[in-house]
Amino acid sequence: MTTAPPRARRVRQRSAVQPAHGRRHNLSLVLQSLYSTGAMSRADLARELGLTKVTVSDLVSQLLESGHAVELGPSEVVRPGKPATLVDVNRTGLQIIGVDLTAHEVLLAAVLDLDGNILARAERSIGDERGKQILDTLLDLVHEIVGAATAPLLGVGVGTPGLVGPGGVVSTAPNLGWTDVPLRDLLAEATQLPVFVCNDADAAVHAHYTLGDGGDDLLLVKIGRGVGCGLIVGGQRVRGAHFAAGEIGHVTVGTDGGAPCRCGKVGCLETWLSAPNLEKALAGATDDAPLREAGERLGIALAPVVGVLDLSEVVLSGPEHLLGDALLRAVDETLRARTLARPAEDLVVRLASDSTDIVLRGASVLVLWDQLGVA
Repeated sequence: MTTAPPRARRVRQRSAVQPAHGRRHNLSLVLQSLYSTGAMSRADLARELGLTKVTVSDLVSQLLESGHAVELGPSEVVRPGKPATLVDVNRTGLQIIGVDLTAHEVLLAAVLDLDGNILARAERSIGDERGKQILDTLLDLVHEIVGAATAPLLGVGVGTPGLVGPGGVVSTAPNLGWTDVPLRDLLAEATQLPVFVCNDADAAVHAHYTLGDGGDDLLLVKIGRGVGCGLIVGGQRVRGAHFAAGEIGHVTVGTDGGAPCRCGKVGCLETWLSAPNLEKALAGATDDAPLREAGERLGIALAPVVGVLDLSEVVLSGPEHLLGDALLRAVDETLRARTLARPAEDLVVRLASDSTDIVLRGASVLVLWDQLGVA
């Protein structure tokens, strides 16, 4: 009898840290500290980061030269000697373009500052446009909003429905009529700026976590033209093996059939829960039964995820007149009925506080993360 050789353990390859990589890491640490804490002196930065004053002074000088940081003047803290000069991220001297492709009637774009505040807006109606028509409309919209910027642009962030693979390629977005669209490359060529593309629900959860009040273990469901969710577990966004984590819109819920979906299946969650389908269902209803049913279907889909990952927050983002009250209550009740009993405060089910611009703001976080290392 022969014994099979033991399976080799799969070890993740690690590359050596080059001096230049270490410097970029430290530059990112300085920017993250300033972004989260606010203006600080070089000495305070050195104490917070555990670096020498000479190192921090050198890093700050590089950030000032690149325009990523600015000096704000002397500190008001009274100490012996010359007042320290405060340094901060260049919050108003740099801008970002955010694009939201999730609304079912319009494409949205905005100029944002580094704190996620919207400075200018533009939009284009799309109606029943699909495929290349939407792409042409998008390029025109982005051209307009880039022209509305009043400061140097760090880049363009895009939140789109569908699956987004490596390189910013939209593998499939049934609601837009897109298959294998190289969106990042098309927009980068059109704008000559760095472009970052992700699923709209991932953009939304980035906004809620980085710019809002989201915790370290949350699931955010984004409801608009389609349905998707973004996941933060242990403070890290979950991507999945095929960059499709959170793609719940085309999960079938129940064994009782349902309406045909654009993807070709029957009974997808999206057929009950997308904003256009909810509006249609309500138009022919005499009460809020369509909202209660949609909420129950969503709760059924989310219960295994909430249970397996032990999440503490479920946040719904979308049109408040559709998601509030009846639908939200149905999601809450269904989740609690289908997961292990726990104290009410251990699982919070609520609406996002910033649904209107959540994808635009989340798209800007993508640019912040890549260009400044702020996350």
